[in-house]
Amino acid sequence: MDDLSLLIDLHVDSERQGPGSDACTKKALQLTGLNREKALQIADLGCGTGASAMVLAEELNAKVLAVDFLQPFLDALNARSSERGIDDQIDTICCSIDDLPFEDQSLDAIWSEGAIYNIGFENGAGAWKRCLKPGGYLVASEITWLTRERPAELTQHWESEYPEIRLASEKFEVLERLGYIPDAYFILPENCWLDHYYKPMQDRFEAYLERNNQSDDARAVVAGEQAEIDLYRKYKSFFGYGMYVARVPGERR
Repeated sequence: MDDLSLLIDLHVDSERQGPGSDACTKKALQLTGLNREKALQIADLGCGTGASAMVLAEELNAKVLAVDFLQPFLDALNARSSERGIDDQIDTICCSIDDLPFEDQSLDAIWSEGAIYNIGFENGAGAWKRCLKPGGYLVASEITWLTRERPAELTQHWESEYPEIRLASEKFEVLERLGYIPDAYFILPENCWLDHYYKPMQDRFEAYLERNNQSDDARAVVAGEQAEIDLYRKYKSFFGYGMYVARVPGERR
């Protein structure tokens, strides 16, 4: 298997491909004040296997357009949404989140948990804005510094991995510069990382390695994931995921 296939193999059977929880998705949804009775169009960008897409479908009277460039993740989403009886509310679209097929001002909300970093926070928030109706919402979780002062080792790691990592106040400035109104923000709690993402992943390591014949490449994938887990456990006081809720000026959806 190539590197991408190995990563898909590790994550395709998981509920989540990044930190989060149903409770935090519902909290962000409540903060938007989206009308739960009105027929809405919502795009979940970088949806993975669909954890947040399914919450949105269950909580709203909405058509959820679930976008990911990895078809195996979308196949898993389709199977899970069918099991939960909400497949008629979710349409999957296999494409890149930086080349969306949506018309201008066609969406009531854009949702993206743990995926906007793939194209950069400012680039994503700027490019996606054209798709939102007046009063439409952008909800995105994004890696964020929690303190102004940090250990040098941690700063060097993240500035190498994702130079756009910033304090929440700086992310607010980006949103305001792009023409959004920042409405709300909260930090994802530790259980979104440890209980809902890292622990289930670690539980899959042994079977994953066996399935891939203990290959050096598979072992390297596991080592990389474990290093990320160790980094979070060591430095979780200094960084985390922020959930950003912002809207386009106009009447609320």
